[in-house]
Amino acid sequence: MESNYSTDNIPEIALSWASLGEPVVLATVVETWGSAPRRVGAQMAIGLNGKMQGSVSGGCIENAVVSEAEETITTKKIRLLEYGVSNEDAFSVGLACGGKIRVMLEPVGHTISIETLKRLVELRRNKVPVACVVDIKTGKTELKTESFSKRLISGLSGFEEEDKVFVTVHSSPTRIVIVGAVHIAQNLVKLSRIANFDPIVIDPRSGFANSDRFDLENIIEDWPDTALSELSIDRNTAIVLLTHDPKLDDPALEIALNSNAFYIGALGSIKTHAARIDRMEKLGFDPESTNRISGPIGLKIGASNPAEIAVSILAEIISKLRQYKE
Repeated sequence: MESNYSTDNIPEIALSWASLGEPVVLATVVETWGSAPRRVGAQMAIGLNGKMQGSVSGGCIENAVVSEAEETITTKKIRLLEYGVSNEDAFSVGLACGGKIRVMLEPVGHTISIETLKRLVELRRNKVPVACVVDIKTGKTELKTESFSKRLISGLSGFEEEDKVFVTVHSSPTRIVIVGAVHIAQNLVKLSRIANFDPIVIDPRSGFANSDRFDLENIIEDWPDTALSELSIDRNTAIVLLTHDPKLDDPALEIALNSNAFYIGALGSIKTHAARIDRMEKLGFDPESTNRISGPIGLKIGASNPAEIAVSILAEIISKLRQYKE
């Protein structure tokens, strides 16, 4: 069962194991100090005999967490563990300067019920942002879809109520709306899915936007302005324009600039981009608005072929996303 959420597909894996009657522990990173390889909210599912999926570190503490999970299965109580990584061991596991990691262990079926886990998986499947709220003392776990609105918008997990509760945020996947079903788009779709984004491809040309060229459910064969108007572009959306054709790109760009999209990028040379900005200004957009457009698109890494250009675009989107959310 695939998921594009910030905690990958760990809740789905935990539920599948628990549904078979297997004991399962959810391990969640709740706090970090120094240089940490995984972000707060990262999760790992742990079963019997060392079975595990996901990660709470770069590999340095997984074995220790699995061992502690066995005791958690026995006690059926929530636990908080703290690990330090020395500078001598740090480089091999991705902690450039060493650091500390604090991990919460929750036994599924006890502190977090199977019914709650089923509901969480259902909300994730329907792409509903949800906060999983754990009382650190009692282990009681509740799901909130309206409380903790700031966390749900930012997608950042963390402690609340003077560290009495921990909130794991399962935010809906970030959408990458790609206008232009060109060769770069084929690579960008593949990379986006690997990085747990939710790609959508828009192109009115049936020869470009079809299932033979894209292994993707979300292909919209329509004019970009029409399609974007129906997608409800929000702050969790990146818009990528790749057609290199003003007849397709410009109407989409008008909608993008009037939206809350956190990223807008358009393919083209410096000269092409200057002409694009000029057209947008003639439509009434001021410099503050047009400065939102990344063009030429992508980080400057010397990309020269469609796959490399797709890498540069995705890297720029991730960079912008992190700046926006943190």
